[in-house]
Amino acid sequence: MGQRMFVAIKPSEEAVADLAAFLEPRSQHPWIDPRQWHLTLAFLPSVPEHREEELAEALAERLLRLAPLRLRLAGAGAFPDPFHATVLWMDVRGDLDGLAATAQAVRRTSNHVGATPDGQAFRPHLTVSRLRRPQQETRWVEVLQTYAGPEWVADEVELIASHLQPGGRGRPRHETVSVAELADREDTDGSTW
Repeated sequence: MGQRMFVAIKPSEEAVADLAAFLEPRSQHPWIDPRQWHLTLAFLPSVPEHREEELAEALAERLLRLAPLRLRLAGAGAFPDPFHATVLWMDVRGDLDGLAATAQAVRRTSNHVGATPDGQAFRPHLTVSRLRRPQQETRWVEVLQTYAGPEWVADEVELIASHLQPGGRGRPRHETVSVAELADREDTDGSTW
């Protein structure tokens, strides 16, 4: 069995601090640790160990050709919906076309090296709360929808290993394996995947 991994963009320190300050007085809700906040571009449920280095190198090479993204967190929602919520999330605004293109490049590159993404459609969001059971969260969604954070430039994408805790209890531990730049450089080798 391979390593659980995901490829993500982390918000800037300023964006994290701003959202954390917004959520801090609302501590009666089980918020995710801000150090784990990220925008998932692709979830890779089982990356073979012998493919991890190749994946990191391929992502670094491919993402150099893509431009940095201007993003911000504003608005909110719930999965699957506010009446049966298991996840509360912040919406992403800004260069959504560029973000979708980056996610597509990550997914194609991952698939090309044998690290198959989970197949879920890309939906840009930042998860701020996970609930054990579905519950009505309309009030919290309304509160979160009032948030509008600062813009930041996303110029890095991280490949992150997700280590589950023994017995499946607690939050997974995340470990950054590699960082790839978004630099808008010319393609040097002709690859198109």
